[in-house]
Amino acid sequence: MAFSEIEYVVADRVATITLNRPARLNAFTFAMRGELIEAFDLADADDEVRAVVVTGAGRAFCAGADLGGGGGTFGQREPGETVDGVPRDGGGTVALRIARSLKPVIGAINGPAVGVGVTMTLPMDVRLAAESARFGFVFARRGIVTEAASSWFLPRIVGIAQAMEWAATGRVFPASEALAGRLVSRVHPDGELLPAAYALAREVADNTSAVAVAAVRRLMWSGLSAASPWETHAADSRLMSELGGAPDSVEGVTAFLDKRQAEFPMKVSTDLPPGVPSWPDSPYGV
Repeated sequence: MAFSEIEYVVADRVATITLNRPARLNAFTFAMRGELIEAFDLADADDEVRAVVVTGAGRAFCAGADLGGGGGTFGQREPGETVDGVPRDGGGTVALRIARSLKPVIGAINGPAVGVGVTMTLPMDVRLAAESARFGFVFARRGIVTEAASSWFLPRIVGIAQAMEWAATGRVFPASEALAGRLVSRVHPDGELLPAAYALAREVADNTSAVAVAAVRRLMWSGLSAASPWETHAADSRLMSELGGAPDSVEGVTAFLDKRQAEFPMKVSTDLPPGVPSWPDSPYGV
């Protein structure tokens, strides 16, 4: 599959998506939007892909929307895509596609991540940062609102007070502050970031059931909007019933008793049980 603004590579059961406009600090465009959605479609359809790592080429992760169009940049929208009768936010379509991923997603934030460059990471499951990374929810400084559904994601990740401080000031802050505010899980020296991301992805790929991980991912994200723990208990119970006697569970227990590496036979493409929660059906496609 040929892409022009990202790279997509699969190796050792890990898909790497690299934002690839280094001369523009990987600034976000309509073309990049479409390619990112297509890349996540590819990852979900490939049973050999067990985890996805997202990073940037060169010295940036993503410097936000490409402002080459001048003052009217944020008024531009792709024709034909609307939500409630108004043009859709392009960053939001990427964030919602990542949210629907059936594979765990690890953000390896290797440099500046500003605007959509940071909001697109919020539905990723784990964010790791290089020491040189910088973050900024700069929207109010550009006269616009937070996008990419970040007003839903960000307070759930860091809490409302921290979310409002970053969004209301629009200031750019270092990786150390992102770590203290729980936006990222760990900060690594620049040269150690990708090895750390791949080590985490390999831990998933080598040791877990793909179906179980997909189900857990959906349980975790849907649980953020559950009305009560009793609602999540019902979802847990359905999946424990459906997966408890399934081939992956049998293999996991048998391998543990035999003191050997498990070889899970089930596939995400064919064996996800009916009880796996899903995001509400979207009338907008993604």
